[in-house]
Order: sequence, then C-alpha cells, then structure tokens
Amino acid sequence: MTAFRERLNTAWHERALQLFTGIVLLHWAEHLTQAYQVYVLNWPMHQARGFLGQPFPWLVHSEVLHYGYAVIMLVGIWALLPGFVGRSRTWWLAALVIQFWHHIEHALLQLQVILGTPFFGRAVPTSIAQLWIPRLELHLFYNTLVFVPMVVAMVYHLVPSAHERVAMRCSCALQPRSVEA
Repeated sequence: MTAFRERLNTAWHERALQLFTGIVLLHWAEHLTQAYQVYVLNWPMHQARGFLGQPFPWLVHSEVLHYGYAVIMLVGIWALLPGFVGRSRTWWLAALVIQFWHHIEHALLQLQVILGTPFFGRAVPTSIAQLWIPRLELHLFYNTLVFVPMVVAMVYHLVPSAHERVAMRCSCALQPRSVEA
C-alpha cells in the first residue's frame, strides 16, 4: 500500500471519512431536491434540476459530471477500504461492489455520449437498468443501494466489537481502545 493510502487509512481515516461522507450527503441532497421538485412541486422533469442545477442547468445534463461523480465514489470507497475491519469491512466492500456496477452503468452512458449513438434503440443515452426504471428513480435506487451498506459499515466502524477494535488502525471508534488492548 502506498504511503498516502496507508496514512489515509490510519492517521487520516477519521477526517477522510468525514470529508467523503460530506460529499456523499451533498450528492444525496441534490437527488432528493430533484425528487421533491418532481413529486411534491409537480415540476416537469426538464425543470427539476436539483439545487445546483437551477443556476447551472448544464450540470444535470452533463454525463461527464455524472460519470465523474461515479468515479469519485468508486475511488473513495476503494481508497478507504483498508481502514475497515470485521463486519464494517464486509459492508464497505458490499458498497464497493454495488458502486462498481453503478460506475459501469455511468460508463455506458458516457460511451453513448462520446459515440453520439444511443444504445438499445432509444433516442437518448440509456443505461441497462434504465430499460426498466426511469432515470430519476434509478438514480435514487442506485444511490440508496450504495448508501445503505456504507451507513451500516460506518455504524460498525464507529462502534466496533472488542475484537474489531483491537484490529483497527485508526481513531474512528467512538470509544478509544483500552490501555490493555
């Protein structure tokens, strides 16, 4: 493991997780705002652009931005994986696997934009799951699928068992290791 990734999962793990969690929550806020605009305010989809998409409409329509965020999520989850042990590692790894698939879906969309050719006989770039689930709902679904195991992993990471606490190399646990450990 590189020296940077080693520090990221030891001395810097707590702060790195806080920063990463902040990014994830801001992204969630965008999707929830867009869903609120559609389902509560009854805005048409083309006007429901989330919070940042209102002043910057190109953000919502930019596959590069969506793909970039999928890559940031994938890299972030992967980079922080070594800091997790025991049950928290299992759940964090589940989030990584799901995010890898989510990334593939965004890569497929990005490829269609680059080629200028939508796949699956559709008029616009379409992911595989989008063949059955509309895009807004699909993004909420994928983000939930990744977010739930991340939250479970964080809970187990913050409140580890005694055995897991001994194996941890970071200061994330809410109660520090005892002197005897």
